[in-house]
Amino acid sequence: MRVHIFAAAFFASTALAACSGANEAPAESEYNARKYMQAINDIARLDDQEADEARQPGELLAFAQIDRGDVVGDFVMGGGYVTRLLATAVGADGKVYAFQPEEFIAFSPDYAGLQDAAVAPYANDEGEPVHVYPLRAPLAQPGWPEPLDTIITVMNFHDLYLTDFSEGTAQQTIAMLYDALKPGGSLVVVDHYAVEGAGAEAANTLHRMDTDLALQDLTTAGFVLEEESAIYSRPSDPRTANVFDDAIRGQTDQFAWRLRKPG
Repeated sequence: MRVHIFAAAFFASTALAACSGANEAPAESEYNARKYMQAINDIARLDDQEADEARQPGELLAFAQIDRGDVVGDFVMGGGYVTRLLATAVGADGKVYAFQPEEFIAFSPDYAGLQDAAVAPYANDEGEPVHVYPLRAPLAQPGWPEPLDTIITVMNFHDLYLTDFSEGTAQQTIAMLYDALKPGGSLVVVDHYAVEGAGAEAANTLHRMDTDLALQDLTTAGFVLEEESAIYSRPSDPRTANVFDDAIRGQTDQFAWRLRKPG
């Protein structure tokens, strides 16, 4: 009798375990916002934190799959928001190349000061860059000193299509980004959605990006779209207003892509 009771108990517990396993939530990804809390809370980012609710820094780093020791580029760094995030996320063994195009500095000299301020906290006592390095050069020729694991460009990809630049600038710059990455490296692009079929005109009039145009040029260069994220999805944006209009500024619908260089 005890044998039958034991057998019944064994099969019951086995079935229960199987059932329990079937209902378990999937394991959390290695890349999640909590992984980057040290970078988010870095004292050098105190002035950035008021923008964090909209800019989702932890989710951005997780989507970009940033690891300690990575060599990364912040392409068109602007005010340095992403540079400061990356500086701590890659750790002391990593490197960040913070690129500010000469064309942007010529348009507004403030961009030079913003770059200087962004890299200053990561310099040694002599003021020399330690693991965050400023780069200034023409838009399509940053002069990356070494192959990169990841390049991130946030809300500036559409600028490649401005008529202020010579014809072919977008395609030349995308080819440069591709060549700058290690085999298997990734490019993360975040930008404002334009309406479908808007073309390059949307970049010039609204500072928005036609995703069909962007993806065509990126894949032509060799990139493979690996994942698209909805972290900046705001469906209420009609995608027809200039992104600097007060009515929509800071609330635009944005796409986030992670593209891979095959390797």
